[in-house]
Amino acid sequence: MSAVVDPYKTLGLAHDCTLVDVKASYRKLARKYHPDMSKAAGAEARFKDIAQAYATLKDPAKRAEYDEALLAPKAPPWANHAGTERNPFDDMDLADLMASMGRGRAQPRRPVKRDGEDIEHTVDITLAEASAGTTMMLDLMDGAVRRSLEVKIPAGVVQGRRVRLSGMGGKGSNGGDNGSIYLNVQLKADKVFQAQGHDLYFDLRLSPWEALLGAQIQVSTLTSEVLLTVPAFTQGAQTLRLKGRGMQDGKGGAGDLYAKVSIAVPSSLTAPELALVEQLSKLSTFEPRNRLR
Repeated sequence: MSAVVDPYKTLGLAHDCTLVDVKASYRKLARKYHPDMSKAAGAEARFKDIAQAYATLKDPAKRAEYDEALLAPKAPPWANHAGTERNPFDDMDLADLMASMGRGRAQPRRPVKRDGEDIEHTVDITLAEASAGTTMMLDLMDGAVRRSLEVKIPAGVVQGRRVRLSGMGGKGSNGGDNGSIYLNVQLKADKVFQAQGHDLYFDLRLSPWEALLGAQIQVSTLTSEVLLTVPAFTQGAQTLRLKGRGMQDGKGGAGDLYAKVSIAVPSSLTAPELALVEQLSKLSTFEPRNRLR
């Protein structure tokens, strides 16, 4: 503990200050440097010096003794006769200290309200589940506690969608709100379809004659079978659209279904088939390498 050289200087007071001045200065400085209020380096030592100075100046006898010591120096009035420092809190006015902290008496601490923890979880679902929505059971860790929970995935979710389940996370305490569960949606790879948002794409292989003459072809959607009209003279790498046959968007609508066309050439032909192809090649004026066509 640092020694108080001049209690007037420590409290920032003139030597002709009144007791009212002493108390007012003490309360101001005690509030500023109290260890519970200040995190500044040296605050605790400064607070003890302030307490020593206040203990001297608030007591008329001690103050008079100190004032006399200014004229005839002797042992400081706040030191005991054995030469060791007194505890500054021995003479402290606890009522003044509590007043300086803005309260008349110590109050019990109120429980701190704490909100529950949010929980992040990744769910892997199929395209059909993402389109129509689904209900699933999850095993989650809430702190050190494992719990099973039934959750609902809304219709129309897409890859990377973050679904919030409000109030279903960790429990709040002392009146705090429960946390939320955040489900990060991952779509499982599908054997037929590729998803881009709510639109779906699939590969459609056509024979040369289907591409040339056109055709009605039965194709699958997520929920049913439909007929796709292939126009005559359909080109390879062309995309054919089935409007509204993609994934549901959760708002009453749906994306589109796209067929990505490729032309499949047979690996062999019968003699009559080969003869027809040869006849076509002789009759046709089509030049595939003519850039103007």
